[in-house]
Amino acid sequence: QAQLVESGGGSVQTGGSLRLSCVDSGRSFDAQTMGWFRRPPGKPREFVAAVMWADDSTIYGESLKGRFTVSRDNAKRVVYLQMNSLKPEDTADYYCAATVPCARGVPSRTNDYPYWGPGTQVTVSS
Repeated sequence: QAQLVESGGGSVQTGGSLRLSCVDSGRSFDAQTMGWFRRPPGKPREFVAAVMWADDSTIYGESLKGRFTVSRDNAKRVVYLQMNSLKPEDTADYYCAATVPCARGVPSRTNDYPYWGPGTQVTVSS
């Protein structure tokens, strides 16, 4: 079972960068698609990005590709979210999530991910 913990959140100014990390202490990291979601203040949780277990291919939420990059290091059991050119609308709690092992398809919904970290806060000031 995946046990996820995020780190790397903080406060930055518009245009700044942050790199979020998520460590998975479970046993099946290399067979799980890893996703990032965020919940802006007063809004529902939304999909940010995911990196697939089978081929390391990536998918991104609308308008985020080009500024955000998701990657994984299976040897370290870590998934990263590099965030560049941050905007105030990127302010949110960011969550790491994992699918069940060997999940099929292209998971971008919260229901696709049974395992979640506690989240890390990102604040972007103007």
